[in-house]
Amino acid sequence: MTAIAIDPDRLLADLATLRSFGRSGHGVVRRAFSEADLAARRWLAGRMAEAGLASRFDPAGNLFGLPPGGAKPLLLGSHSDTQPEGGWLDGAMGVMYGLEVARAFADSEDCAEFAVDVASWMDEEGRFAHFIGSRAFFDVLADSEFAS
Repeated sequence: MTAIAIDPDRLLADLATLRSFGRSGHGVVRRAFSEADLAARRWLAGRMAEAGLASRFDPAGNLFGLPPGGAKPLLLGSHSDTQPEGGWLDGAMGVMYGLEVARAFADSEDCAEFAVDVASWMDEEGRFAHFIGSRAFFDVLADSEFAS
C-alpha cells in the first residue's frame, strides 16, 4: 500500500474560507444556528458535493458527507460552530481534515474498499444545549431540551 496523500494547499484554502464565515479579529463568531453558521454549513455541503460525497442534513442540523458505495465507513469530523469569539481552528480543523482525508481516500486506488463519512456536528459549543448534534446522532437527546 502506498502512502495516502492529502493536498495541503486545498486543505489550507478550505480552512481559510471557513474562517471567513463570521471572522472577527483573530477569532471567529459563528454561533450555532446563526446566519454565519448556516452559510458556512451550506458552503461546506457544497465542498462535500464537489468531493463526490452526498451531503445530508439530519433533523438536528448535523451535516454529513457520505461517500457512494457500500463500504463500512470511518466517521471523521468535529463541529463548525464557535464560542462567541472562538479560535478559528477549534472544531473547524476536525471537519476540514475529515473532508481532506475523504478526498485522499477517494483519490487512492489502494483505498477503494474504504470509505470516510465526514461530520459537522451542530451546536457542540452549547449555544442552546451542549452537544445537540452528537447527542441527537446517538439518540440520547431529550425532546424536553428543545422546549425552551
